[in-house]
This record gives sequence, C-alpha cells and structure tokens, in this order.
Amino acid sequence: MNRLLGLILLLAGLAYPFAVYYGIEHLSPRAFAALLGSLWLARLLLGEKRPGNRWMALAALLFCTLLGIAGEPALLRWYPVLLSAILLCLFGLSLKFGPPLVERLARLREPQLPDIAVRYTRKVTQVWTVFFLCNGLIATALTLWAPLAWWTLYNGLIAYLLMGLLFAVEWLVRQRVRKFA
Repeated sequence: MNRLLGLILLLAGLAYPFAVYYGIEHLSPRAFAALLGSLWLARLLLGEKRPGNRWMALAALLFCTLLGIAGEPALLRWYPVLLSAILLCLFGLSLKFGPPLVERLARLREPQLPDIAVRYTRKVTQVWTVFFLCNGLIATALTLWAPLAWWTLYNGLIAYLLMGLLFAVEWLVRQRVRKFA
C-alpha cells in the first residue's frame, strides 16, 4: 500500500504544474487542496511511520489546509517551492544528524560500505542539498515574477530534466569511483 501511495504522490507531483496550468481556470484552489490533501493524509495515516515521512506529510497537509482556507489561486504556485524546501531539509539535516541520506540509500544495497564510498555518499548528499536549494530559489522566483507558462515549463519539465541529468552524471561518476576504489 505504501508503494502505491508513493507512486500516486509521485505522479501527482509530476502532473501538478500542468494541472495548475490547465485547471486554474476551471477548478477552485479548494478542489486542488482537497485532492492533494487527501493523498498526503493517506500517506500520513497509511505510510511508513518514519519521522521524515511524517513531517513531510504534515508540511504538505499544512500547505493544503492553508490553500483550502484561503482559496487563493496564487498559492497553487507555491507547492513546488514547498517540495524543494522539504527535500532540502531532508538532505541537509541528514548531513548534520547523519548518516547522510545517500549513504542510507546505498547501505540498503551494500550494508558494508568502504570508507571511500561513505565519503562519496556524503559528497553526493551535499550536491543534492545544493540542487534543492537552487531549485527552490528558481521555483520561488518563477512563482513571484514569471508568467504561469514559464512556471509550468520549469516546474513541470525543466526541473525534472535537471534531476535526471544529475542522476545520470552521478551514476557515471559513481562507476568511475568504484573502478578506482
């Protein structure tokens, strides 16, 4: 059930900018809040009970509540900023309170990581932290000053292409690090 909820939230996140672009004329912000809020509430109640999952769901629910109460269409554009902020906190706080998030993920496949891999995963976590900081700043600027079409293009396509590029580059670097380890 948790995987299904995660997949549905992922798909909703991917579709969100386009839903806002096309739906802002036809759906009230309260409808967006109810739909998105119900997904996050299900994640909170039925998902894994890890602290990161809880506060991420609570932050999203707080946003949906604010959106539902205010009913202000301009608030719809802040959701990608919120997601970047959540991921920035998730990656950044893992650097402070360890182990770094990428190390935790790497240990799922290889529990006994060599020291070079531990150092590498820390650097990768730092890169993702900087990425989410920059992504959040760009999303904020587009929310405040750009036309809806630009906001949609960045948050619905360009941001995901940049994430994919970062994944690909990291994978290539990781192969090289493994080769010389």
